[in-house]
This record gives sequence, structure tokens and C-alpha cells, in this order.
Amino acid sequence: LALYFHSGEREEKCIIEDVPTDTLVIGNYKVQRWDIHKHEFLESAPGLGMFVTVTTPSAEVLLSKLYGPQGTFSFTSSLPGEHVICLQSNSTRFVAFAGSKLRIHLDIRVGEHFLDESVVQAKDKVNEVNFRLEHLIEQIHHISKEQNYEREREEKFRKTSEETNSNILWWAIVQTLILVSIGIWQMKSLRDFFISKKLV
Repeated sequence: LALYFHSGEREEKCIIEDVPTDTLVIGNYKVQRWDIHKHEFLESAPGLGMFVTVTTPSAEVLLSKLYGPQGTFSFTSSLPGEHVICLQSNSTRFVAFAGSKLRIHLDIRVGEHFLDESVVQAKDKVNEVNFRLEHLIEQIHHISKEQNYEREREEKFRKTSEETNSNILWWAIVQTLILVSIGIWQMKSLRDFFISKKLV
């Protein structure tokens, strides 16, 4: 997931990332500030920081840390589900752009462990192949974990749909019984009315 969004100073922006349990999530971000005179986004001024907060599906704070204008954060999910990642610029007297617009570039990678090319190049060919195989096996485990998580979500959604359909069916039966009862009662009331008026 790579994107950018605009934010004001001290304005909190959040995104939701749905991840399986025990999964590494790595986020890279960079902040640019709007220059009024040049009418473009420039590299961020020194002293500006970003406060990153990550909350689990059970509302537990997994990460809460102040970073610089450009940085990397990471966390490992302890529960499956929607994790809320929030970024907010810090308030500082040293940055002379109070109230101006910020552009935040954000790149989030789920379950990826990056190959360290310097380590790969330093090893001989056999070790390099072995290292790359371990990396591929790790990616396969992540894909398998992701598939299992999607399967669980699909099963949960199917159960919810079946329960909803069952409830709708019972509600339709109850409505039909109520309508039939009202119809019978109205027919009986009309019959009694006609009899009392000696119209029948």
C-alpha cells in the first residue's frame, strides 16, 4: 500500500490495515510542507516530527512513538483484524509554518522481510542461493497465513449471512401470521357489524 494524503499541523490522519496474527508490518513515511511563495511542496523543515500510533482490533495501543519528518516504523500484529495506524505532526515552535498544509507520503508493507542486498553480495553463490531460498520460504509462510486468515474471514461472513437470512425468513413468517390474523379479525368484525345492523 503506497499513498499520500494532505494534513494540517497537529491534524491526526488514520488508515486501517487488516492483517492476520503474528504478521510484521513495516511503514515508511516522508513529510513535505507547502511553500506559500513557491506554491509547491518542499522537503520538510528540521524540527518537524510525526507521532505514530498503532491500535489493535481490541483497542490496545501497540505502538506510540514520535519520529522525525521522515522515518520507518514497524510492528508485529498480536491479533488478527483491523489495525488502526494514525499519524499526527507534532507541534513545535521551531517550525515557521503554523497552520500550513502538509503532504504525507506513506508506504505500508505487510508481511514482507526485505532482502539485505549487501549481505547477499558479500556471500558466495551457494550461501546466496540458500539465503534467497530462506527468503522465499518465509514469503510462502506469509502467503499461507494470509490465505488462512482470508478463509476464516470468509467463513465468518458466511455464518453472518446465513444468520441474517434465517432472521429475515422468520420475520417474514411472523409478518404473514400478523397480516392473516388482522385479516381474520377484520372479517369477523365486519360480519358482526352487518349482523348487528341486520344487513345480513
